Amino acid sequence: MTAPDAFYHLDSGTLRFWVVQPDGSAVGALIRKEILHYGLRGEVDGGDALALYARHRAGLEDAVRRRVASGSLEPVMLREPDVAGLRVA
Repeated sequence: MTAPDAFYHLDSGTLRFWVVQPDGSAVGALIRKEILHYGLRGEVDGGDALALYARHRAGLEDAVRRRVASGSLEPVMLREPDVAGLRVA
């Protein structure tokens, strides 16, 4: 299965994306602009959300897979601890 393209939802201030799981299903996930800002040093308004997603895609997808494996249901909302190891100086 191919996951839909990621997009930034302006009204909710979230980056929304899908992650293909080991069984082939796609799970929806989201991350708030505040987490992108404080966790990944993104712009306050979320204007660079898609660029941050492209830069950190593998890590974000791994975080979603970990959350699903630990029992999280769709949509998976990533939190700051989920992305703490992804920040670049």
